[in-house]
Amino acid sequence: MALSELCDSSAVELRRLLAARAISPVELLDACLSRIATTNPAVNAVVTLDEPGARAAAKEAEAAILRGEDRGALHGLPVLIKDTQDTAGLRTTYGSPLFGDHIPAADQASVARLRAAGAIIFGKTNTPEWAAGGNTRNPVFGATGNPFDPMRSAAGSSGGSAVALACGMAPLASGSDTGGSLRNPAGFAGIVGMRPSYGLVASEKRAFGWSNLSTDGPMARNVADTALMLSVMASDDARDPLAYTLPGEPLRGRAERWTAPRPAELGKLRVAFTEDFGFAPTEQAIRRVFRHRVGKLAPLFADCREATPDCSGADDAFAVLRAGLFLGMHGKNYKERPEMLGPNVRANVEEGLNYTLEDYARAATTQTRIYRAYQNFFESCDVLISPTITLSPRPWSELYPAQIDGTPTKSYFHWLALAYAVTLPGHPALSLPLGVDEAGLPFGLQIVGPRGGDAIVLSIAASIEAAFASDPQLCRPIPDLARLAGAPPLSAAPGFFTWE
Repeated sequence: MALSELCDSSAVELRRLLAARAISPVELLDACLSRIATTNPAVNAVVTLDEPGARAAAKEAEAAILRGEDRGALHGLPVLIKDTQDTAGLRTTYGSPLFGDHIPAADQASVARLRAAGAIIFGKTNTPEWAAGGNTRNPVFGATGNPFDPMRSAAGSSGGSAVALACGMAPLASGSDTGGSLRNPAGFAGIVGMRPSYGLVASEKRAFGWSNLSTDGPMARNVADTALMLSVMASDDARDPLAYTLPGEPLRGRAERWTAPRPAELGKLRVAFTEDFGFAPTEQAIRRVFRHRVGKLAPLFADCREATPDCSGADDAFAVLRAGLFLGMHGKNYKERPEMLGPNVRANVEEGLNYTLEDYARAATTQTRIYRAYQNFFESCDVLISPTITLSPRPWSELYPAQIDGTPTKSYFHWLALAYAVTLPGHPALSLPLGVDEAGLPFGLQIVGPRGGDAIVLSIAASIEAAFASDPQLCRPIPDLARLAGAPPLSAAPGFFTWE
């Protein structure tokens, strides 16, 4: 198989080829490094590489395979890690000049689980500073461009991972999600990003251990690969209070629960659809595309109706709870070195300083009410779908969309409302690529499952993916790699390093 074909093969297929000794981990790594060399300058998705360490790991994996050893579900697969996630011996900057030369001594737990399953961690992907924002750019590495138009946004905050996957730089990449950071870049790049249920991917890194807003999760080019990665990332960890497990019952870590999604019988399921959850500022062009997709999906299901859980108060609740997180994480630096923080982080900290305990109590109460509204809602439907993002990709030179269809947005993250409408109740959600929008850029469908229904979301997504796999209008769009290879480096674009 040619190197270029290896890059574009699925993780599941690559694992089969590796186990059969039809390909070696060394040649697979070489293929990924070659693709990065030719396409990364145009999009700036991968910002740090560890070629020597990765080659040594690939040679070790090759030797183990030749000895007939199986080191885990990801044995021999090259995997990229978001630059907000600690990697042992590999620079991790969080997109912040405060940590421009930071090299962690140890992997964070989710990365350690990937490595323990045989993954070859070979590089880091770009992110906005401290993952704050839906546009991937920072003062350490600059901007990341959309693979379908490098001057447009890759969304965020896992923008580098999404773009790297779309361009075939790796078969799997990690991400994290607070206000849609796994789902939004997946939508903009035409790949799959999944926000798991809180606690499923345990984390020892969250500053607010009992807050469900932030979670790590998997990103891939198709649903089966996403499920494979989740099977490794899911686990228990006593340091994460949300990863509660009954003693001696490792419910989260049962890999077979997630590994290969069984096709859902869509014809027996009830789907509800919403363009806006009753409040998200979704642009008309996205509403039109979504209506078309609903028309294509409806015949596959037993019942299809327009409906939404009651999300009233979601904007306020998310803003307050998010500001609390940022105040807890960055308040000290804001007071001591404000010039070393970017505009999004500063805005969140300042917002947090202006809220009262009464505001926080209101937000927490609203979040609980929305959660309970979701439980009632899912009694009458099996799955909920919406667009992933409120708008089509805009230029990355725009810090955030200040208006949608002429109406001003309320904050730098208001345009992510379709995502945080699901973050607040903590239900699992996945962005599935479903063709392109009216501008010819990827369109993402957000698939939301019931409480704890991660396996349900994966099986429904896999069935929808299969239903349209041979439809040129609705299958996963693929960027023009030859055009990217011949494009000027994104670093030469005006404003590439602009922070404000």
